[in-house]
Amino acid sequence: MLGWFSLEDDAPDGEADRILARLAKGLADAGLRLAGAVQRNTDLGADCACDMDVLVIGEEDAPIRISQSLGSGSSGCRLDPGALEMAAARVEARLAGAELLILPKFGRQEAIGRGFRSLIAQALAQDVPVLLHVPPEQRADFDRFREGMGQRIPPSALAEWCLDQVTGVQ
Repeated sequence: MLGWFSLEDDAPDGEADRILARLAKGLADAGLRLAGAVQRNTDLGADCACDMDVLVIGEEDAPIRISQSLGSGSSGCRLDPGALEMAAARVEARLAGAELLILPKFGRQEAIGRGFRSLIAQALAQDVPVLLHVPPEQRADFDRFREGMGQRIPPSALAEWCLDQVTGVQ
C-alpha cells in the first residue's frame, strides 16, 4: 500500500513533479477519488531560483507557495516549512473517502518528522494506498521510515500500480 519511485541522477529537474502531475490528472480523469498534492516549479531564469508551489488535488486553483525569497547571495534552504505544513493540513482535510493518496516526495521535512510524514502514516493506517517520489538524497531516511514496508515502482508502471491498489489486484 506504499508505493514509491526514484529517478536517475541525470533526470531533468522537476521531472518527478511532472510525472506525478500527469499521473494525478489521468487517474482523476479515469474517475478515481484522489487526495494529495503535486508540486509545480516555475523557472524564473538562469540567475534565479524557481518558485515552488504545491497544488492540492481538488484545489488546483489555490496553489500554496512553499518557497520563500531569501534574497541574492543567500545559501539557506528556501522552503517555507509553515507553508508546507499548511499544504499537509489541506490534503489531510480531503483524505476522507479517497481511494489513493499522491504526494510530491519524501523530502527533508518528512525525514525530520514534519511535512507530509504524519499524513503518510495516517493514510496507511486507514488502508489508503500512498504513492510518492523519493529523491536519492532522502533514500536512507525513507528506508528507516518505511521499515521494509512498501514497493519501489518503475516510473513507467506507476499508473498500473495505482489502479491495482484501488481495484485490489496485486
